[in-house]
Amino acid sequence: MVKAADMLIARRADTRARADFATWKMMAKLNGSSALPPEAQEFLASYKNLLAQMSEGDATEATIGAIYKSYYAEMGGAGTPPDVRPRRAEPAADNVTAFRRPAPKPKKVNFFGATAAGGPQKRPLPVALIFACLVVVYAGIRLYWR
Repeated sequence: MVKAADMLIARRADTRARADFATWKMMAKLNGSSALPPEAQEFLASYKNLLAQMSEGDATEATIGAIYKSYYAEMGGAGTPPDVRPRRAEPAADNVTAFRRPAPKPKKVNFFGATAAGGPQKRPLPVALIFACLVVVYAGIRLYWR
């Protein structure tokens, strides 16, 4: 049985191994492998040996596995490193839902006839009626103060 702490170490070691191998491989393609640490150069040499014997994908996975085991032990993992790569799930055949665009929501109109977006919508009162009311109010105030 694998402890949670060992599984956490295993995930970190696997992630680090995959990232480091990709970096080392790219540096080797760019003729910068001499700048790599000796451990990285050893792993790249073993990768080249494996590449002569098997396909690139298999050689890559085998090399990453060796790096992973090394990192797992280095990080303090106990015992044999657990398998952390997820199993490939079988594809779901009839589990597809068609995308439907949601129905548009009605726009809210405030008192002044503007929508939430700021543009004018329907005006609740005609402009001329509002102007006439203002004129009546103004005239009433003028007559009242005399």
